[in-house]
Amino acid sequence: MRTGVVAASGLLLGFALDRVLGDPRRGHPVAGFGTAAMRLEQVGYRDQRAAGVVHEIVLVGGVTALAQAGVRAAGARSVGGVLVTALATWTALGGTTLAKTGREMANLLESGDLEGARALLPSLCGRDPELLDADGLARAALESIAENTSDATVAPLFWGAVAGAPGVLAYRAVNTLDAMVGYRNERYHRFGWAAARTDDLANLIPARVSGLLTTALAPVIGGRPAAAWRAWRRDAAKHPSPNAGVAEASMAGALGVTLGGRTEYRHGVEMRPTLGDGPTPRVPDLRRAVRLSEAVQLAAAVAAAAFALSRTANSGGHAR
Repeated sequence: MRTGVVAASGLLLGFALDRVLGDPRRGHPVAGFGTAAMRLEQVGYRDQRAAGVVHEIVLVGGVTALAQAGVRAAGARSVGGVLVTALATWTALGGTTLAKTGREMANLLESGDLEGARALLPSLCGRDPELLDADGLARAALESIAENTSDATVAPLFWGAVAGAPGVLAYRAVNTLDAMVGYRNERYHRFGWAAARTDDLANLIPARVSGLLTTALAPVIGGRPAAAWRAWRRDAAKHPSPNAGVAEASMAGALGVTLGGRTEYRHGVEMRPTLGDGPTPRVPDLRRAVRLSEAVQLAAAVAAAAFALSRTANSGGHAR
């Protein structure tokens, strides 16, 4: 079986598993990785960039090596290889849970259950929910859906198409470490530098793929590709993140809303640049964002599988 066929089949099967099962409710491998990362941090933390570089290399390198060993043991060009890639992809993807949480948030806000919506928000982002009204909660959830459509689905699928199961799991390790230590606060400003910069690099291409898919699929929710493209080109660079800006600006343009502005976190308030044109997002816009996210996720899975197959065809690989 050609390696491209193995990768494509595994990516599509893993995507289907995520659609049917969502995230594992117990014993999620990403949670286990997070626990291991915290324990290593307790031993290796120093307020130095070099210590953060070592932390990143040990953890990401370890995950990559384990994934490569698993592929070799299963057979890189066998049905076992397909299953390993599928399980890795299912482990790394978070798109179904993301969409489900977005719909739950919309349901709570429509029913007027602000306390329930505030309790749910931390599962999407790090804003301070107690300071947000219904529109603020809708905006926070929508921005998280835009960013995580790229981070939780497009990016792992992209790296799976490039490097199979090791690519999928290495990316998830990079993204998880960024979420754990990639902050500019007193503790992590130096130690978390490597995690933040590695995550920026790992998402550089996937975020732009996500932006292109969001732009192309804007008509799915009644939007205009031209508006999504214009918001991306005009506003994305204003965002402090080189990648989140692309995902959020293209989503804002597709929806015809304005994102950004005053943003309350537990550590303080940030004034984010505005992205897009139109009114502040409301609950119906959150539902539209979920639908567009799901369309982008499906398109990304198909595109990743097609890319994996094309790499085999271009390399002139032969079946064994």
